[in-house]
Amino acid sequence: MRRWARAFRRWLWRSLLGAVALMLVWILAYGVLPVPTTIYMQQERARLGAVERDWVPMEEIAPELARAAVAAEDANFCLHWGFDMDAIRAAIAEGAARGGSTISQQTVKNAFLWHGRSWVRKALEAVVTPVVELVWSKRRVLEVYLNVAEFAPGVFGAEAAAQHHFGVSAAELTSRQAALLAAVLPNPHIRNASAPSSFVAERARAIQDGAATIRADGRDDCFAN
Repeated sequence: MRRWARAFRRWLWRSLLGAVALMLVWILAYGVLPVPTTIYMQQERARLGAVERDWVPMEEIAPELARAAVAAEDANFCLHWGFDMDAIRAAIAEGAARGGSTISQQTVKNAFLWHGRSWVRKALEAVVTPVVELVWSKRRVLEVYLNVAEFAPGVFGAEAAAQHHFGVSAAELTSRQAALLAAVLPNPHIRNASAPSSFVAERARAIQDGAATIRADGRDDCFAN
């Protein structure tokens, strides 16, 4: 019996080490290669029949969209190591009224994990996020985020979103269009960038102001050209 127990522990330990090694290779690969797909994209493809998505490098995404996304989702993106403790404390204080996830956490969730509120996913996200922050640049984190985020049902990434909503490439987005795209995050199934409600339009105006502030005070230094 003890022999079986020792064999099981050895197998468990080797399996754990193998899983860690595989995850590290996966993270390193996505640090330089376009992310081909995600679990959520495949779920939406199965639900809708098809998705719109076209990977583009950061150089082909208007800097206005990068700043707008940061202003909307994670204003201190350049200042934290993956977790914004002030935002987390505020989220706890305000309950379900707001979220505390950073762009880094959202990128990890979208690229490597699945959507949902399970403790297993949150635990994996908490483990993987610092590793991604350690081996990727902030610019790479944002590049991946802007290519895998959903901006309308079945519409993923900046290029597909720009074409879908405004008929332009991601590189041609104006500051207003960029702010409208950022304003639908993180609820693209109920918000529309090209036919904005009064709430989305007002949120976009606030995001434009926030993006201008981020540019002025240097909080875009870690990802700006």
